[in-house]
Amino acid sequence: MSAKIAGMGWVTPLGAGLDEVWSRLEAGEKPIAREITTPHSPKSHLAFTVPAATVEALGRNPRLRRSSAITYYAVAAALAALEDAGITMTPEIADRTAVVFAVCSGPVVYTRKFYETVVQQGANAASPLLFPETVYNAPASHLAALLGVNGNSYTLVSDGSIGLTALKFAEQLLDTGGIDRCVVAAGEETDWILCEAYRKWRFPVTLAEGGAALVVARDGRVALDPIHEGVTFFRQSEAPAAIRKVHHDLAQTGALPGLIVGCADGTFINVAETAAIAEFFPRVPIVFPKLTLGESLGAGALIQAVHGALALEKRKLNKVIVSSMGFNQQASGLVMTPA
Repeated sequence: MSAKIAGMGWVTPLGAGLDEVWSRLEAGEKPIAREITTPHSPKSHLAFTVPAATVEALGRNPRLRRSSAITYYAVAAALAALEDAGITMTPEIADRTAVVFAVCSGPVVYTRKFYETVVQQGANAASPLLFPETVYNAPASHLAALLGVNGNSYTLVSDGSIGLTALKFAEQLLDTGGIDRCVVAAGEETDWILCEAYRKWRFPVTLAEGGAALVVARDGRVALDPIHEGVTFFRQSEAPAAIRKVHHDLAQTGALPGLIVGCADGTFINVAETAAIAEFFPRVPIVFPKLTLGESLGAGALIQAVHGALALEKRKLNKVIVSSMGFNQQASGLVMTPA
């Protein structure tokens, strides 16, 4: 079965509206990086953050008033995707809907705050209000509760390619016949400790906040055909072979694409990915959203997918390929065509 996109939404450092962000990207606009600091170190980092006004309305929801930013981004993107799909949730629709949440680093802000208190004041001072928001599946839990989805809620954790793995998982869920649609969402938030970690790991990236969501169903306006199952690698030296295998497979799917949405982010991924594209798609135009919006890790692949779907529709293309690779585990990709 070919899964299809019925609706999409995103939350980025350039805003949240599909048309708004697309227009700003097409105009060559870039967000302004914000300085991330901590009182515990003289070092600071630059990161791309989501404008507070983009998600501030969610803070008035009783369910979300103590939630971390990552939940706001995922929920805002998912609600926008459902609206884009023309779906108003009812108990009957919720019973036939699954939530799939993709994440890489998780709720780092509340996790850091929680353990900071433990280290400074002891375990007895740990906040029971913060702890539930430190777990990886907190955003999925909040989203499922808001939508009234009581059973089918999943959280997938991996590297920056996890969004495409989540789409493949959603396709498999639809194949079982027990549901009619999946809300596939992803989110990531920034914190000083995360920026410092990537500096120590020698990944020269500008991290970014953000979220994205796709409503995946049997009917829709963009076909995902195929969603590559991905190739695993464990060392940087294995990355070129992994992404080459992905592009080799995608090149067997017929006509050349009109566009490739790449995942280059300023690290070793650039060389590995561009070599694979040059071999199999030498004359196809390429865009690299991460070089503009920053590296949003767990949300990155789904942001690429939204970018690719919009390009397919707005530029009237016959085919778009999304290429994705994480730092230490997975290379993947997908083909998008008009449904």
